[in-house]
Amino acid sequence: MNKKAENIIVGISIGDLNGIGSEVILKTFEDSRMLELCTPVIFANAKILSFVKKSFTSTVQFHGIDKLDQVLPGKVNVFNLWRESVEINLGTNDEKIGEYAIKSFVAVTKALKEGEIDVLVTAPINKYNIQSENFKFPGHTDYLGQELEGNALMMMVHDDLRVGLLTDHVPLNEVSSHLTEELITRKIETIKKSLIQDFSIVRPKIAVLSLNPHAGDGGVIGKEDDLVLKPALKKIFDAGTLVFGPFPADGFFGSGQHEKYDAVVATYHDQGLIPFKTLSFGKGVNYSAGLNRIRTSPDHGTAYDIAGKDMADHNSFKQAVYLAIDIFRSRNQYEEISAKPLKIKEKQL
Repeated sequence: MNKKAENIIVGISIGDLNGIGSEVILKTFEDSRMLELCTPVIFANAKILSFVKKSFTSTVQFHGIDKLDQVLPGKVNVFNLWRESVEINLGTNDEKIGEYAIKSFVAVTKALKEGEIDVLVTAPINKYNIQSENFKFPGHTDYLGQELEGNALMMMVHDDLRVGLLTDHVPLNEVSSHLTEELITRKIETIKKSLIQDFSIVRPKIAVLSLNPHAGDGGVIGKEDDLVLKPALKKIFDAGTLVFGPFPADGFFGSGQHEKYDAVVATYHDQGLIPFKTLSFGKGVNYSAGLNRIRTSPDHGTAYDIAGKDMADHNSFKQAVYLAIDIFRSRNQYEEISAKPLKIKEKQL
């Protein structure tokens, strides 16, 4: 990496054009100070963003480019990924719009892989209208897991609150069958590594929530916690990772126990995201931990009901940009520190 913070290029996928994605992107960069932290590149079309600007008072000026080597620091760059007109009907679900959302996302992912941008921030998509013969993924994270190196893991972040998931977009009646020792070990290792290199936490403490109410009550309310989670966590702890649990989930956040740990790991999607979104007050960020490249996104969806009404809160998207920059810096610092012992050895030789 070894880049100065002010040169960080943030690639942005446009998301669902009929939702609030374009609005929160533009509102984020209304604050010109953002351009002192990074150089945004929106993968879309300048004409479309000019149309979106009309739905609210915006002073954002675009720098349209046709090649990524034309990016100008200090400007809001729009990479014209297509030239044709696109019919936008704000607030509606449209398969054609889904195609453009994926076109933007696939292109920005390619740029991320090839090092043409430094970090990726994705605007919300509609998981239904993006499905096609060429794109059969439940969402962003699954595609990134295929295209990038590493093991992708959904981590929700707000200040010092970090919530990871053992399973994410899995039906509730299938969660228990996914919880294996191999999965638990891999996910905990991914979270530990991310806390160290992405959040600069030297020896992280990780809490894991139980699958069943009251951690199974000794097998009375399910046996998975005793037979799967506890043995797996003990092995991980004995190997040197500070992992604790499984803790009953019902009172864990309400009692403030989460404040004692650097990350909390939920066994399934809603178990982690309901308390997270309650505590983050619309400023949470979805981070794809475990990959060799950095991707963040706001913690909300397309919000068709308020699209085009100048009602969208851009704070979550802005926080997603901030977090991507912070993680980029942290990884850069981690790599520099990790390389120092090697340099010392070389001198001694």
